[in-house]
Amino acid sequence: MDYDAFKSSLAGASPPAGVCGAAQALWWQAKGDWHRGHRCAQAQADEHGAWAHAYLHRVEGDLHNAAGWYRRAGRTPSNAALEAEWEEIARAVL
Repeated sequence: MDYDAFKSSLAGASPPAGVCGAAQALWWQAKGDWHRGHRCAQAQADEHGAWAHAYLHRVEGDLHNAAGWYRRAGRTPSNAALEAEWEEIARAVL
């Protein structure tokens, strides 16, 4: 799935079939369900899952927790606009 199709899928009721947990996490957060997104990020125990998890805690405003997840993802904590980081993660995981 490409980024544009993923972004368009936000008009639907559920994430596209076959996307990874990190992509599902971003999808649910964009739909306003942070908690469901958080569960999806937690379910993917790799660098992409950790990156989405870090992003979700950044959205939440818990920068200390986010920093730990950025470390697990092997990334420097982001200072980008939330929308820009959402797109960066989505493009990387799709």
